[in-house]
Amino acid sequence: MATEHVTVAIDRPADEVYAYAADPAHLPEWAAGLASEELTPSGASWVVDSPMGRITIDLTPPNPYGVLDHTVTMPTGESVYNPMRVIADGDRCEAVFTVRQRAGMSDDEFANDISAVRVDLETLRGRVESS
Repeated sequence: MATEHVTVAIDRPADEVYAYAADPAHLPEWAAGLASEELTPSGASWVVDSPMGRITIDLTPPNPYGVLDHTVTMPTGESVYNPMRVIADGDRCEAVFTVRQRAGMSDDEFANDISAVRVDLETLRGRVESS
């Protein structure tokens, strides 16, 4: 299976970007590929209607390392682990999302996933740089 690391440089400190991106209330503002409406808490998870259908999101607990990993449970019951990091670079940072081609995913679907993640990271950059 193929893997692609999608990276965007952000002209804001890593801790600011991490704090914004880690807040589930902000996901609909920058992660349209995942959620376009408010998330509902469900125990330790979050539930939302997404472009993929109703999904459950399990977020990595807050941490000082910029780790924003999350697992998305699809409507089919399939769980997809998504590694994401905010990496400090002086007074700037990089947001890095690892996209993996899942079993049964065509090359075109994989390319579409990569494009959607790139758009989401660019939106994240726009949100935090304008605040």
